[in-house]
Amino acid sequence: MIEKPDLIICIGYIVVIVAVGLWTGLRKKAADGTSVSEQYFLAGKTLRWPMIGLALFATNISCIHLVSLAQSGFDTGLLNGNFEWMASLTLILLALFFVPFYIRSGVPTLPVFLQKRYNQACRDWLTIISIVSAVIIHIAFSLLAGGIVLETLLGINMYVSVTVIAVLVAIYTMIGGLKAVVVTESIQTIVLVGGAVVITWISFSKLGDWNVLVDTLRQNNAMDKLSMLRPHGDSSGMPWYAVLLGYPVLGIWYWCADQTIVQRVLGARNENHARAGALFCGFIKILPVFIFVVPGLLAYALVQKGVLDVSSVTSIDANGETVVNSKGIYTLMISQLLPTGLVGIVVAALLSGLMSQVAGALNSISTLVSYDLYKRFRPDAADRRLVFLGRVSVLAALVFSIVLLPLLNSYESLFNGFNDVIAHIAPPITCVFLLGVFWRKASARAAQYTLWVGSALGVLVFALNKVLPGSWFGQTPFMMMAFYLLCTCILIQVTLSCIFPVVHTAESEKLYWKNPLDPLRAVGWKGIASYKFQAALLLCIMVVLYIIFG
Repeated sequence: MIEKPDLIICIGYIVVIVAVGLWTGLRKKAADGTSVSEQYFLAGKTLRWPMIGLALFATNISCIHLVSLAQSGFDTGLLNGNFEWMASLTLILLALFFVPFYIRSGVPTLPVFLQKRYNQACRDWLTIISIVSAVIIHIAFSLLAGGIVLETLLGINMYVSVTVIAVLVAIYTMIGGLKAVVVTESIQTIVLVGGAVVITWISFSKLGDWNVLVDTLRQNNAMDKLSMLRPHGDSSGMPWYAVLLGYPVLGIWYWCADQTIVQRVLGARNENHARAGALFCGFIKILPVFIFVVPGLLAYALVQKGVLDVSSVTSIDANGETVVNSKGIYTLMISQLLPTGLVGIVVAALLSGLMSQVAGALNSISTLVSYDLYKRFRPDAADRRLVFLGRVSVLAALVFSIVLLPLLNSYESLFNGFNDVIAHIAPPITCVFLLGVFWRKASARAAQYTLWVGSALGVLVFALNKVLPGSWFGQTPFMMMAFYLLCTCILIQVTLSCIFPVVHTAESEKLYWKNPLDPLRAVGWKGIASYKFQAALLLCIMVVLYIIFG
């Protein structure tokens, strides 16, 4: 249980964020030539690169990342940091290859982009998948992680706490739209990173220094925890080739083709700001390994040193062995290592992650429901009607997300559960976007069937994985399964594109790269602000980091 001053800080922070969100939403006015719906869903396309980068990061980094990355650091060391650093490489792809088409085509949602590149059936299917994935991945998992923390620290029932937080987020999201979401996300990113830095610094000071950490790991035969890339047969089930082959499948969908994430880019004032914002987020994504994953590794060392007491999350399994329920490790670090006052700041950071993730997902759901479902059948619908439907969809998404919490809580590792779901959703979507942007002959009919068949295969494989855990499906790591599913989807789409040859429209003819070097021919900003320089610098930094920690 946290002290009264910390509780006051947490409540005060929530009040401030809700107030800022409401103030932003109530004071905005539609710009000349900008519709009410465009102002609500896409912030009137006025977002600049710093806000885009911060909002991308905030929408990605939720409470589940703080809690589960610390858990993974405790269990497997730096391994899951690959999901953070590989994201930087994927953001380079977003900035260089996808952003130009998204901005130039002026689409409000990614399903609309698929309609322009392929056909209406592809748009409809992606809309459904995007809504489902936003509810499960971006909202339900985040609420679960936040509920676990709040229940442990405050003693409040998980469902009560997440419902209250969700309702507060829904209020300013429904009223303020994307502008309110992005403004609050920018604030929350700063608070979230600040809180994570605080607990990392305190943990280091309790342990001593990096050499003490290394010595502790060596004494416990756990030096592999410092390695990001593991050999074949590693007990984690994620060797180096699974990272290199499997992550791009998840990452390209998540960062380049998921409405919840890309909506921040779609709200950019122009292509330069969109590209710079994506690359800015890529630089920020270097931080999570050091401020989210490393604290879990430090917690492991502190337990071995007897500084951190894990008895409250320890139990005896059926074999008589002591087992630590590491889901609560971050909460233990907060309650045992931080002094009064700082606890409130770090819990506020956790709430920042939870609120920003949920707000971003709710805004994307409202956009998809209004533009891609309702307006699909009512093309003459008034702007205010679209906004009203978007707000109704926000409430429906929250209710369904809360209902899912008991099912998702069955995962031992929240982070692995989160990515396990993505691994079975992403392959067909990654496939149709990649081939659509890079291959002229990718046809509409082929993409349509690939989405249908690929999604059905993903659901089937996911079910077999859970029903038959001893089978090949159950034993194959989810990262490699994502790669196998992608290969299957590519084979399907290429084969069907030969059977049903492409017939380009005037629009679709402009939505693929005729030459892989074409994305680099755009002029853009000059000097160090150049997207080419920024992308090259980010790539070099990532190579150096992998050389050091690989």
